[in-house]
Amino acid sequence: MNQEASPLTSPEILYQDDQLLAAYKPEGWLVHRSSIDRHETRFLLQTLRDMAGCHLFPIHRLDKPTSGVIVFGKSSEVAAQVQAQMESDTTVKQYLAVCRGYCPESGTIDYPLPPVSDFKHQRKRPKSELPRQEAVTLFRRLDTAELPIAVDRYPSSRYSFVEIQLKTGRRHQIRRHFKHIQHPLIGCPKYGKSVHNRFFAEHFGCGRLLLHAHRLELDHPVNGARLKLEAPLQGCFRTLVESLAWEMP
Repeated sequence: MNQEASPLTSPEILYQDDQLLAAYKPEGWLVHRSSIDRHETRFLLQTLRDMAGCHLFPIHRLDKPTSGVIVFGKSSEVAAQVQAQMESDTTVKQYLAVCRGYCPESGTIDYPLPPVSDFKHQRKRPKSELPRQEAVTLFRRLDTAELPIAVDRYPSSRYSFVEIQLKTGRRHQIRRHFKHIQHPLIGCPKYGKSVHNRFFAEHFGCGRLLLHAHRLELDHPVNGARLKLEAPLQGCFRTLVESLAWEMP
């Protein structure tokens, strides 16, 4: 079932008004310039500023390998207001992911996590010294697949297509929580399993992290209307879901 990798997708504006802009972030793009990756040349914030013709202010972040919907403010005041809302329980932050094995049909992962830093000098601090932060993730299994291929030590290989909702927003929360329940996400080099990551890259032509910010719901900071922002799957992630006959949510 070897398939050629889909071409790289580009950022798209999904919604905008005088206060907000929501966009699709492709995998592999940094949200803004960072010393974490000095060699990267693609930055979502600068690209969207050029597309919209106005200044934009970050509200939240998506990791570089994660795709999906992200929102920016058109003023620092609006950005601060929505950021506070994003940290409350009034927003809905839903993701789609593929994990190893058959995970439970639904569940809550309530497992505090120590902070994660991108900077090497901060990584040296022993984890036992770092205070753990509350971290809660809800999930619902959408579908499964069993492939008659011995990827690891079993004669066949099982995977789950999962819808995830974040109740807190800790760094790498979803990837760390699914590793904790022994169902690591496919395509994650840090918290996943390389043998399965390599299989999906070679067999499906999809070597990316299979994590996508699918839906974001929040209250408009000016008129209070409920905004429901969605970013459909694109590229090889979508091709993979279709090839396994999984139904899109």
